[in-house]
Amino acid sequence: MDRQERLHACYMHACLRYVTQQPMTNSSLRERFGIADKNASTASRILADAVEEGLIVVADAAAGLRLRRYWPFWARS
Repeated sequence: MDRQERLHACYMHACLRYVTQQPMTNSSLRERFGIADKNASTASRILADAVEEGLIVVADAAAGLRLRRYWPFWARS
């Protein structure tokens, strides 16, 4: 997948998790993309890019990096 496809897939994963009332996490994104745990930084980079593009938002900005949860941009509380 190219960068745009990864970002779109990340956004769609956030939407799916939102409608099932489960926040998206680094772990859930790794599972969806089939990324090994030792390559968690790859998922972190995708999440950071999606936040930067405005596709997803951090549910609780005060949470530490390991505890971050993400929602689609339109689900802000």
